[in-house]
Amino acid sequence: MDLYQLFKTQTPIIGVVHLLPLPTSPRWGGSLKAVIDRAEREAAALASGGVDGIIVENFFDAPFTKNQVDPAVVSAITVVVQRIQNLVTQPIGLNVLRNDAKSAMAIASCVHAQFIRVNVLTGVMATDQGLIEGEAHQLLRYRRELGSDVKIIADVLVKHARPLSSPNLTVAVKDTIERGLADAVILSGWATGSPPSLEDLELASAAADGTPVFIGSGASVDNIATLMQAADGVIVSSSLKRQGRIEQTIDPNRVATFVEAARIIRNSSNNSSSNSKGGKKSTSSVKLHS
Repeated sequence: MDLYQLFKTQTPIIGVVHLLPLPTSPRWGGSLKAVIDRAEREAAALASGGVDGIIVENFFDAPFTKNQVDPAVVSAITVVVQRIQNLVTQPIGLNVLRNDAKSAMAIASCVHAQFIRVNVLTGVMATDQGLIEGEAHQLLRYRRELGSDVKIIADVLVKHARPLSSPNLTVAVKDTIERGLADAVILSGWATGSPPSLEDLELASAAADGTPVFIGSGASVDNIATLMQAADGVIVSSSLKRQGRIEQTIDPNRVATFVEAARIIRNSSNNSSSNSKGGKKSTSSVKLHS
């Protein structure tokens, strides 16, 4: 399935809804209604601003568990996603932090969300949660057991982490796609709000060889024109928040401004005679693995 079929564009802009602390997390406030109300407002702000997709994640549950989250977290996210689906028409994705891809796949399959983000699909990363091992073998088999068509968008050398093996970006991208069977890959900077370099995006795009590459952090009105030269889409959050501060809520005006800037680049790229990203691939031929 290609990006246009999923997002109705070949260069999607995906906004993020950061959920307030959920049950069992250290900062849980005791009210699921408060979580739902804020999530609905955030999703509505993103949708009205013109994003092409939305990811819901338990961002404020930090410090995160390494892998499996508590069943209460799974239940809460499921309820929130269903409420958001009643408000917006954009494709919905899930990221269950830190790396509970199996729960994300289960939720997405049950509520008919379209994709999930997986921080560590292959390899071993040293993180503030300890060592996280990719479990692509379990996730891909689980997706098949569920009879699901949920797409897997996987980080490569994910932020807030360091690889135990050699941090060769080309090898990591190829392994994530060819051995982990990711449907698309994400490249971020070293931390939340930090962008990847154009050089790294170009390397990732060349290594991906037609599999979509998303910018995973640090995108802003100021840099989107540069970064999108070598990417197929963008996942954006921090720069859309009030005053650009991660703890704040989504600012509809910032969303609209970012989307307008990104669409100028997108339309220019689509109208270009070469229709290429970094000279490596055509936007008309970008496809997700089945």
